[in-house]
Amino acid sequence: MWRCLMLILAFAYCNASPGSLEVVNDDELVNLFRSEKFVVVLFTKKDCEACEVLEKELTSLREDLVDALNAWVVKAVSSSMVKLYSPTKEPALVFFRHGVPLLYDGPINDELILHTFTDNKEPVVKELNDNTFEHLTQASTGATTGDWLVMFYSDNCVDCQRLQARWEAVGAKLKTRMNVARVNKGSTGAVTGRRFGVQEVPTFILFRQGRLYRYQIPKYDVTSFSSFATDWYKNAKAENIPAPKSPFDDFTQMIADYLRENPWMFWLGIGSFVIGLFIALLQKRRSSPVSKTKSESKPTSKESSKKSK
Repeated sequence: MWRCLMLILAFAYCNASPGSLEVVNDDELVNLFRSEKFVVVLFTKKDCEACEVLEKELTSLREDLVDALNAWVVKAVSSSMVKLYSPTKEPALVFFRHGVPLLYDGPINDELILHTFTDNKEPVVKELNDNTFEHLTQASTGATTGDWLVMFYSDNCVDCQRLQARWEAVGAKLKTRMNVARVNKGSTGAVTGRRFGVQEVPTFILFRQGRLYRYQIPKYDVTSFSSFATDWYKNAKAENIPAPKSPFDDFTQMIADYLRENPWMFWLGIGSFVIGLFIALLQKRRSSPVSKTKSESKPTSKESSKKSK
């Protein structure tokens, strides 16, 4: 089915007029992401002046993108997929490399757009895990591999998924100055997340010259991330980078985190302990010998008189 769609798309794309971009729907976009190496998508909508300006610029650039990247250059009108890549929605220009999105965040200039895309043909953001984090970052030994801006995320975090295109844009913007990476706190980076006290996702930390700085700005745009990494971090609290935890310390931290995330487990444990203690005391009381009554412990008057005789 998707092969037929691709043939139809290819025919329409080749026969598109030079002054317009081929319109695709969401299903066709997904098929392009799966089958094509490079796809440039303009997310647009009707009655949008800014969209028309960007489309005009991209249309004039289409042939250069095809020549330089052999890329598909298309547009999606009022697509529901735009919210996955751009917080401001339309217009949004996104470059997909093997399905990995990069949100263009620069001025509307054909030369800058072409340079950004041709200079970032491969994903920029590095994927780190528990096995590679310390080896690649050298965080606890002084960061000899340079500064690292790291996003901690999880697979079930919707906000994290919507940040991928922006995070790639941050990586493209900072790649000559520092490393930009991701750590999956929910699976392959769980130990690393606990090491740095990451409780929620997404969480962003800058590792610089043996110190860490936590991003606590309520803005998740490319400019804010880049500004924090290059200068604004000086206003954040500098923390010492903790050494990797021992297996025992990590296990106790994992239990503490689990109880923090599931407080009902703590109270359930307390309630079970109290009930168990009450039952034990009750059983102990029932199994102890019954104390003699006064009538059994003291002789009667008749028994006393008989003994006196």
